[in-house]
Amino acid sequence: MMDTLSVASWNINSVRFRMDIVEQFLREAQPDVLCLQETKVENRDFPYEPLRRLGYTHIAINGQRMHHGVAVISKVPLAEDDRLDWQANGEARHLGVRLANGLRIENVYIPAGGDVPDRAVNPKFGQKLDFLERMIEWSHGLSGIPTLLVGDFNVAPLESDVWSHKQLLDVVSHTPIEVATLARLQAANDWVDLGRQFVPAPQRLYTWWSYRAKDWAASDRGRRLDHMWASRDVAAKAVAHRVHEPCRSWLKPSDHIPIVTEFAF
Repeated sequence: MMDTLSVASWNINSVRFRMDIVEQFLREAQPDVLCLQETKVENRDFPYEPLRRLGYTHIAINGQRMHHGVAVISKVPLAEDDRLDWQANGEARHLGVRLANGLRIENVYIPAGGDVPDRAVNPKFGQKLDFLERMIEWSHGLSGIPTLLVGDFNVAPLESDVWSHKQLLDVVSHTPIEVATLARLQAANDWVDLGRQFVPAPQRLYTWWSYRAKDWAASDRGRRLDHMWASRDVAAKAVAHRVHEPCRSWLKPSDHIPIVTEFAF
């Protein structure tokens, strides 16, 4: 008998402030596992109870006050978890867990990189590139491990991943050096981009819209910053991928939306 497993990923931009829509999403989509980024809460203040009431009794967190933070909440048991510090600065940007079936889920929040795509004048941009370089080194060591890498990568790699390729070439998240570095990360473990496996380029596929737009849907200046990548063996088990765009219009929304992949193991 096949077991199905659905895994969601969502940059929630403060889990406590947006707990209402987290609960709404869990009730409607009912993923088995939800990986959150930018939770912005210390571990001791994480909102466990509302999640447990909805059946998500297995929770792993790597929290931080005010900034960053990642969490994995699950209906299925989570084994070992680890927290890698790819910037060597203590920022809570990674959480890896293992499921009973052997699948590793690696939940990551890659730095945004500031506003100027030049590491000489903007150290944050250099930190982002260095973070990706360390992830490339890590990816080289994953051969043979069934792995799902999810999260807010803060890079829209393809021309069709942004509303205007030409206008965003000099904008952090779509610059040539970021795109090239992300491509090297993808090659480091032969990762399969599940979003584009199910919605092939050049079809429109966005996961983020700025708060600055008066009407995000009308202007539709989106970018695909959130990703799910799978090792080849895991990608072969993927049967569906959904992008929950209506969530961007919910009350007190995140500027990101959840993405969900379903697997048949």
